[in-house]
Amino acid sequence: MAFRSRREKLRSILSGTACVHPGSVYDAISIRIAEDLGFPLGMFGGSVASLAVLGDPDVTLITLTELAEQMRRMSRAAALPVLVDADHGYGNALNVRRTVQELETAGAAGLTIEDTLLPAAFGEAKAQLISLEEGVGKMKAALDGRSDPTLVIMGRTGAASITSIEDAIRRARAYEATGVDALFFTGIKSRAELESIVSATRLPIVLGGAPDELNAIDYLASQRVRIALQGHAPIAAATQAVYDVQKALREGTAPKALKGLPSAELTNRVTREAEVKARSADLLGLKK
Repeated sequence: MAFRSRREKLRSILSGTACVHPGSVYDAISIRIAEDLGFPLGMFGGSVASLAVLGDPDVTLITLTELAEQMRRMSRAAALPVLVDADHGYGNALNVRRTVQELETAGAAGLTIEDTLLPAAFGEAKAQLISLEEGVGKMKAALDGRSDPTLVIMGRTGAASITSIEDAIRRARAYEATGVDALFFTGIKSRAELESIVSATRLPIVLGGAPDELNAIDYLASQRVRIALQGHAPIAAATQAVYDVQKALREGTAPKALKGLPSAELTNRVTREAEVKARSADLLGLKK
């Protein structure tokens, strides 16, 4: 299978003893940069997908088709394993099964399914969770939708910041029992909370956002945390850079006077110009 080696790399990270930081990726260029810089894997967040594809905030407007197609573009551009935030699976358990099928075909190395109630319920400003029973059903559906056994399925819960750490543990243990490959937590606030999770579960742990006291990577590794997200600064930086350049041009700055532009060497590297030229010479009879 073409994508199996990428999935095996992610599995190797989860079965290891170290904690790694993924690169935040969202398109062909960002994934190539992350790969060239030596990140062990990429993280394709749901909020980043919404920004990159729609230019909208993270309010669950992106569709499964759009998410999978963006993943497909990244799979073509680079061999870096990518963990995809598949949100709630875009519907009920049957939709979750379809989500797994689409992202597996698109080349994802792994994906997360969460138990947040999405889209937001009418009249409810605060985040809510689906029932434990529905969450378990979604995890089972995700596993049932997987045809490549090396595809990583992670059960994700945001209960720590929505209900309680006790509820997060209860849900994590139930998801663990379905056979998922790892547990993904958001909203963990302290070492004490993390350690209570570690003592109650056995699977590799992924943390999505954490306070400063949970930033020590050696400590996280000792607590079975194998992946710790660092947010999605790259797309924020890209937004600022595009704004600055557009603004400068609008105000009359000459193109040659613009600052902060990539060198020709960097542009050529991320667009794989040398490979394209070699291919053109071989296939189109062009001079090298």
